[in-house]
Amino acid sequence: MASSPAPRHRVVSADGVRIHLVEEGEGPLVLLVHGFPESWYSWRHQLPVLAEAGFRAAAIDVRGYGRSSKPTAIDEYRMVKHVGDNVGVLEALGETRAVVVGHDWGAPIAWSSCLLRPDLFDALVLLSVPYSPRSSTRPTDAFRAMAGDEEFYIEYFQQPGRAEAEIEADVRSWLRGFYHSASGDAAPPSDGGTIATVRRGGQLRERFTFPEGEPAWLREEDLEFYVAEFERTGLTGGLNRYRNMDRDWEDLAAFAHRPIAVPSLFIGGERDGPTVWGAGAIARFGDTLPGLRGCHVLPGCGHWVQQERPPMVNDLLVDFLGSLPPR
Repeated sequence: MASSPAPRHRVVSADGVRIHLVEEGEGPLVLLVHGFPESWYSWRHQLPVLAEAGFRAAAIDVRGYGRSSKPTAIDEYRMVKHVGDNVGVLEALGETRAVVVGHDWGAPIAWSSCLLRPDLFDALVLLSVPYSPRSSTRPTDAFRAMAGDEEFYIEYFQQPGRAEAEIEADVRSWLRGFYHSASGDAAPPSDGGTIATVRRGGQLRERFTFPEGEPAWLREEDLEFYVAEFERTGLTGGLNRYRNMDRDWEDLAAFAHRPIAVPSLFIGGERDGPTVWGAGAIARFGDTLPGLRGCHVLPGCGHWVQQERPPMVNDLLVDFLGSLPPR
C-alpha cells in the first residue's frame, strides 16, 4: 500500500455554507459524517487506514459543529440541508460520486443522501443507527409514547435552551458522563433507568455513570479535544438537528417505505441502545436494504463503535470498500 501524506484541513463552500473537513489519502472518495456530540475527530482512527487502503477519506464537521457554519435558524438544520451540504462537499472536492459513511446522526444524513441523490452517493455504511424508512407516525408523537411517565431524550432536546443550559454549565463533566454512559464500558444507571429517558422536570445527566480513570478508547487528550470544541461553539447547532425531525418527516413524505438499493453495510454495538432498540429495523434489512453486504454487531461494544473498536471497524470498512466495483 502506498504511504499517505499527513491529514489536510480544509474549509470548502457547499452552496454558500462553510464546511470544514479533514482529508487523507488519494483515490475514490469516502465521505465520513459524524453524529452527536462529536466532530470530524471521531474518525481519527479511520482516516489513515482508509488512506493506506487507497481511498480519499474526508471527515466533515457537520453544519453546527467545529469550524463549519452555524446558522441561527432552527430549520436550517433540517435533513435536506444536510444532504445539500454533502452534495456541496463533493462538488467542492471535484468528485462526482462517493461512498458515504455515517455514525449516529450521521447515519440518517448518510442514508438520506443515498435516498435523495443515489447518482452521487452510490454506497452506504451505517454505524450504530440502523436504517428505518419513514413511518406513518409523526416522530414527536412516537417519542412521547416511548418513555411512559418520563421523557424520551429526543423529546427533552426539543425545547431550545433547555438541554443547552444543562450541558454548558459544565461541558467537560457532561461530555465525560455522556460518552461513558453510552459506551460498552458503562454499568446501568443506579436507579434502574436508562440515559435514553429523563425524569420529568429532571436532567439527562442524572442517569450518567462516570469512568474510573481514563477509558482505553477515549484518552484524556481525546476528551479534551471535544471539550475545547464545544466550549468554543456551544451545543445548539448539534441539538438543532433533533429539533427538525417533524420537518424531516414532512419534507421526505415522498420517500415513505422506500428501500435503499445501493450496496450497504451496517455495524452496531451489542451494548448500544439504538442497536438494541433497532432490532426490528435490522430484521427488516432484507426488504429495506436489498444491497446489504454485511450486518455486524460487535460484542461488548457500545455506541461509539469506530472509537471503541477501531481495528474491527476498520477491517469491516476496508473489506466492504474492496468489494465494490472499481470506481
